Amino acid sequence: MKFNTDEIASVLREEIDRYESSIDVREVGRVLEVGDGIARVWGLSGVMAGEMVEFPGGIIGLAFNLEENSVGVIILGDYLKVTEGDEVRSTGRLLSVPVGDAVVGRVLDPLGNPLDGRGPVVTTQQRPVEALAPGVAQRSPVREPLQTGIKAIDAMTPIGRGQRELIIGDRKTGKTAIGLDAIINQRSSGVKCFYVAVGQKDSTVAVAIDVLRQHGAMDYTTVIVSGASTPAPLQYIAPYSGTAMAEHFMYRGEHVLIIYDDLSKQAQAYRQLSLLMRRPPGREAYPGDVFYAHSRLLERSAKLSSELGGGSITSLPIIETLEGEVSAYIPTNVISITDGQIYLQPDLFFAGQRPAMNVGISVSRVGGAAQTKAMKKVSGGLRLDLASFRELEAFAQLGTDLDAATQSRLDRGYRMVELLKQGQYQPMAMVDQVMMIYAGTRGHLDDVKREDVAMWEKEFLTFVRDQMPELRKAIDESNQLDDKSEKTLEGAIAEFKRQRASALVVQPSSTVAAGR
Repeated sequence: MKFNTDEIASVLREEIDRYESSIDVREVGRVLEVGDGIARVWGLSGVMAGEMVEFPGGIIGLAFNLEENSVGVIILGDYLKVTEGDEVRSTGRLLSVPVGDAVVGRVLDPLGNPLDGRGPVVTTQQRPVEALAPGVAQRSPVREPLQTGIKAIDAMTPIGRGQRELIIGDRKTGKTAIGLDAIINQRSSGVKCFYVAVGQKDSTVAVAIDVLRQHGAMDYTTVIVSGASTPAPLQYIAPYSGTAMAEHFMYRGEHVLIIYDDLSKQAQAYRQLSLLMRRPPGREAYPGDVFYAHSRLLERSAKLSSELGGGSITSLPIIETLEGEVSAYIPTNVISITDGQIYLQPDLFFAGQRPAMNVGISVSRVGGAAQTKAMKKVSGGLRLDLASFRELEAFAQLGTDLDAATQSRLDRGYRMVELLKQGQYQPMAMVDQVMMIYAGTRGHLDDVKREDVAMWEKEFLTFVRDQMPELRKAIDESNQLDDKSEKTLEGAIAEFKRQRASALVVQPSSTVAAGR
């Protein structure tokens, strides 16, 4: 039997080529120990910080600690399915999440997996969870207002597109309600909204989603949920995931509002991971880089320059304090990163003032630059008036006799406090806010009983909407309260008062007639 060496050589060459093309070359390690959401892995000597690794069953991990002989990995999934001795593969990829129009209106986990039962997120676009914040040259000043629809905030601590405004206060003081109101108020503004729930009860998040759905806000909102029962690694990355999804729209030239509810829980999750990884603890057992964890997150909120499309991310981070302790570690950290804070005080909340904003401590470092000219004109002295009112109120509690001028200032202050009260999930249009604050600050409510202020407001806005729509239209279109509009508004208030007085005179007589 004669062999043809050329044929044998060609067959061998084909087999070798085919064999080499099917080789899967990647670094493989072994799990040394696992527990509490982290794994220590031996053998991944070439892995990078922040790189994704894969456990059996498709469970994803993130290289968190690069040590001399092992790698500390945080497990983004069910860590109970990972056992000692399991094989771990490096992927060579950074952790990424799906982005684009497909995520709008969805409820997702921090990895972009759907939680709303509406099928997979169909998109080919991905974005890394961790990304560099825009540099100084890539930003433009914050000058465009973002209306929250809440009178007290839009008048005294205005928020601009691209700003970071902290909402801070004890638990159950209405922090989440302010964030949801701001989202609901973006209905006709074209602003995409993201609500990131970190460490919240699932029932609380379900109520928030239901509220957004009832008000039609889920059409332009994405909810990222990492509840109290989810592992600490997912709670830690949730805000970064939400920001990555928001950045896609910002770099597309669109405007985004993102609510982090709340960063206290994220800091606690990060502390848990760091202590498990045996990183040195610092103040209150938080790791030394917990400030960096929040600063690199919040610095990604910006107003981009016109060369980059002029898009923006406005963030409202929420921080929960304990017993009003604003000077604790995490609150002071986030206060120093953000462009102002809205402080909600329990005493005011339980006294019936909603939102329970403490005017003295609350501040916006952007200020009037992020207000319309009409709002700036009517609310200029409002903060000082309320601050002096609080001082007078404390003085009046001593029981001393007050002169007529002081008593009138006190009475007006009480009416302004009533005027700034606002129902939950009832955001108000800018033009309506301007008209009401004008009426209050110019003394048109001084003759109205305190308990009747809310009714007066409701009736007056209905009167203007029905009988003087051209006034609303003029202020709304120009965003200014010029001399002509101001004169028309004065006339509208006078006419409304006349009609209201005549209606109140007619009402008792008709009641008596009905009684007979």
